[in-house]
Formats: sequence, C-alpha cells, structure tokens
Amino acid sequence: MNNNNNVTPTLFKVAVWSLAGIVLLIVAMAFIRPWYNVWSQEMEGKAEFAKAEQNRKIKIEEAKANLEAEKLNAQAEIERAKGAAEAIRIENGSITPTYIQYLWVRQQSDLSNKTVIYVPTETNLPILESTRALSLPKE
Repeated sequence: MNNNNNVTPTLFKVAVWSLAGIVLLIVAMAFIRPWYNVWSQEMEGKAEFAKAEQNRKIKIEEAKANLEAEKLNAQAEIERAKGAAEAIRIENGSITPTYIQYLWVRQQSDLSNKTVIYVPTETNLPILESTRALSLPKE
C-alpha cells in the first residue's frame, strides 16, 4: 500500500508540471502571435512594395524603348521622304504615268504569292468578280 502512495504523488507532480507547461505555452503564444502577425504583415507589405517598384521600373524601361523606336521610325520616315523628294527632283519635278506604273510594279515584287490583285476592266469590275453577277439568281 505504501508503494501505491508513492505513485500517486509522482503522477500528481507530472500532471501539475504538464498542466503548467501547457498554460505557459498558451500564455506565450498569446503574446507571440500578435507580434508574429505584425511582422508577417510588414514582410508582405515590403514584398508588395518591391513588386510595385519592379513593375514601375519595367514600365519606365518599356516607355523608353517605345520612345526610342518612335524616334527611329520618325528618322526612317524622314529619310524615305528625302528619297522621294530626290526622285521627284531628278525627274524634273513631274511624275509621269509611266513612273507611277513602274512604282506599282516595283511594289508588287514585295507581295507574297498569296496576294490577290484585282485588275479593273472597262466596266470597272475586277476580272475575278465579273462572273459573279451571272451566277446570282435573278429576282
């Protein structure tokens, strides 16, 4: 019976210390969790700020690239206009129908083989479309 008495106080001590540990853990979590939440939100804010800053830098670089491209396009257009003006000057300031035909033929060499070219006829209907009127049902 004496042995049974010793087990009960030891078991009681373990239970009390376990209960004290659990209470201490709950109290510690009650203080630590709000600090963790604040720290976590601060880190999320810093991450969002860094992402926004990076997106801003990307937009700035894209705008700079677009500006540079537009400047180069404008320079190319100026050079094209200078070339056209020089061509007109060489022709003594007049554009002949023959020169217009030459320009049209030269433009056609840039087109792919899949391009359809409509050639007007006397009735101002394209050749490929001239038979369409014959195939339509008459009303």
